[in-house]
Amino acid sequence: MDKKQIYEGKAKVLFEGPEEGQIIQYFKDDATAFNKQKFDVIEGKGVLNNIISAYMMEFFSKNGIENHFIERLNKREQLVKKVEIVPVEVVLRNYAAGTLVKRYGLEDGIKLSRPLIEFCYKSDEHGDPLLSEEHILIFNFATQDEIDMMKKTTLIINQILGDLFDKIGIILGDFKVEFGRVTENGSTRLILADEMSPDNCRLWDKETLEIMDKDRFRKGLGSLTEFYREVAVRLGLEKELEE
Repeated sequence: MDKKQIYEGKAKVLFEGPEEGQIIQYFKDDATAFNKQKFDVIEGKGVLNNIISAYMMEFFSKNGIENHFIERLNKREQLVKKVEIVPVEVVLRNYAAGTLVKRYGLEDGIKLSRPLIEFCYKSDEHGDPLLSEEHILIFNFATQDEIDMMKKTTLIINQILGDLFDKIGIILGDFKVEFGRVTENGSTRLILADEMSPDNCRLWDKETLEIMDKDRFRKGLGSLTEFYREVAVRLGLEKELEE
């Protein structure tokens, strides 16, 4: 029986899962940047992101960070819990890069004095504008307890992810995470959702400072999948890549 599509985003398609409360997340090869102003289809990107994100979500679970991931089904699909996505993107920056440099005239690539957390409204139509905590509360996007949970979890992710990448010779410049509400056994709680891949991180080789993330597409540097694959190999995912 054909799967029923329920949503299509820039990089993924969501289908109804085999059981209530489950969704199948399909990773596309589409690459977008600058709120869809730049677009291309890069063969194999979705496969790499699926494999890397599945590994990352399992890694988070092992480190006590609850998330929507259940299991990877095949090269392009994974089974996840159905959640109500909070329309807030949480961005953590360890270094100045991207829009932070453009907004404040900072030197590209400088290390910040401490991790910086920013909130953005999850809306391509409005250009993902910055949000303050007051915006989030007044617009009823999240409660104060949920905001505190998102900040605390994001800081923990930064610590364990930074340590993980450091061990394999990669600098974690910044990353973006999303959260969703899951309802089970009559209660609702907030958990990590979406994905964790080179599409939503800035990753640089420690020795050469070579870019290993989607900035290669944004800046027209080419070889996107070559470097995504290198990230996967350093994470020890050679067997999964050969499936």
